[in-house]
Amino acid sequence: MEALKKNPSWKGRRGPAVLVIMDGVGYGKYKDGDAVADAKMYHLEAIKEKSLHTRLKAHGKAVGLPSDEDMGNSEVGHNAMGCGRVFNQGAALVSQSIDAGTLFSGRAWKDAVSNVKAAGGTLHFIGLFSDGNVHSHLDHLKAMIKHAKQEGIKKVRIHVLFDGRDVGETSALEYVDPFEAFLKEQSSPDFDARIGSGGGRMWITMDRYGADWAMVERGWKTHVHGEARQFASTREAVETYRKEIPGIIDQDLKEFTIAEQGKPIGTIEDGDSVIYFNFRGDRALEITAAFEQDAFDKFNRGRRPKVCYAGMMEYDGDTHVPKRYLVSPPSIDRTLGEYLAAAKVRTLAVSETQKYGHVTYFFNGNRTGKFDGKLEDYMEIKSDVVPFEQRPWMKCADIADEVIKAIGSGKYDFIRLNFPNGDMVGHTGIYQAVICSMEAMDLQLGRIAKAVEEAGAVMVITADHGNSDDMFEHNKKDGKVVYKEDGTPKAKTSHSLNPVPCIIYDPECKGEYANEPKEAALQEGLGISSIAATCIQLLGYVPPADYDPSVLKLK
Repeated sequence: MEALKKNPSWKGRRGPAVLVIMDGVGYGKYKDGDAVADAKMYHLEAIKEKSLHTRLKAHGKAVGLPSDEDMGNSEVGHNAMGCGRVFNQGAALVSQSIDAGTLFSGRAWKDAVSNVKAAGGTLHFIGLFSDGNVHSHLDHLKAMIKHAKQEGIKKVRIHVLFDGRDVGETSALEYVDPFEAFLKEQSSPDFDARIGSGGGRMWITMDRYGADWAMVERGWKTHVHGEARQFASTREAVETYRKEIPGIIDQDLKEFTIAEQGKPIGTIEDGDSVIYFNFRGDRALEITAAFEQDAFDKFNRGRRPKVCYAGMMEYDGDTHVPKRYLVSPPSIDRTLGEYLAAAKVRTLAVSETQKYGHVTYFFNGNRTGKFDGKLEDYMEIKSDVVPFEQRPWMKCADIADEVIKAIGSGKYDFIRLNFPNGDMVGHTGIYQAVICSMEAMDLQLGRIAKAVEEAGAVMVITADHGNSDDMFEHNKKDGKVVYKEDGTPKAKTSHSLNPVPCIIYDPECKGEYANEPKEAALQEGLGISSIAATCIQLLGYVPPADYDPSVLKLK
């Protein structure tokens, strides 16, 4: 790796470069449902008026996803910002592997199939049950079920985790019914494929960053032991919970098992194989640990079946988790963090638990450790373990406290932080809570901006994808709001396809930016992968030649 070269024309700043990532904050397409525009973001607007600013693409091909119909997400967004280039990401890699047949010719798939055949066991699939393409896609699951049948597997059980975040908040049955029809088509006297258990993604199994291991314990008991309320069908489970818990959305649906004659049909036993078919890593690591780790102390697993376990991808490249995976993740090298460490740039990365891994692991190209422990500090502020609509401000003030201290300390050259509010609260679908979350974050932006001014620093404000900017469902044909039977707008809990801000606040600008009448200071039409080169320029270096271009045009 070649060292970064100093830019002799950059005059430098007294203070550090500060990268603020407003998670899930974009520029809305529709007036109705744009909580970002609806919120009183006085400080952000004031900063913007004094700054260079543009819009960046944060979805689809701009972040390595298969098509521009695919919404961005926090994982690929932080990869792009931290790596400076666009790599084909999870969904695209899995689709390519399935189309080419390499997934089925790989060692992990062969191990899972041969284990089941040898033991006369069951092949289990656990994962997010939607086509949101953020953590998983049902097309991948269907392809694997079809191939399992072709290879002579006799019994398949699917453990569904309802979405309601990356797709419609109450869309579960829109996926259940067609999928049940698909399974019926595949079924034969020699092939038995059925849903065995399930629940909402924010209630069982899909915890991340160790925020709430009780979720994983509930998932383990449900999927492995069949210890959950019993129903005759998945539809019955969904409809029953909706009647019993008015207003419940898919992500919060309680755990259930499908049973016949009082016995769960999908427990996981010795000799079975388990495939966790999410391709995204953050909400896969904990359930993977429960299956793979011998020394496990997060909860009492009870009976731990001897299974062949595989993930869709390698969820942690440093610790090589899981031991088996079906598709190799993108090989990401020469990240911003690696370049800055080599240049002896002192760095701080900070967020609360919900996004701590994004400003560290994902930002560093899916790398867990530091590049140079003497130069880098990582700070995790523990998130509250409560529904986000109950604490919509989350830990934004605590994050700002630490960032303000860091700016004034003179200890760091580059500080990056993530405010999770727009994404995590946006996923709740509760409009009032999202407005509150935006205004709480805005207060902290004002505080940080003041610290930037006092220290002579420079600040880049951006986002990894949209979410809070698109909180209502709209008809695709005419763009009008979709209303529920009670006359209220139908909430949208998924990410948006909207562009995100890129604001360069430089109170002590020394004339380095192009400002000729015929030459704009900022480039337009770029993606968030340009953030890396932009930060490198603001630190006084020349970006690597193969990095996506900076938004800045310098003299």
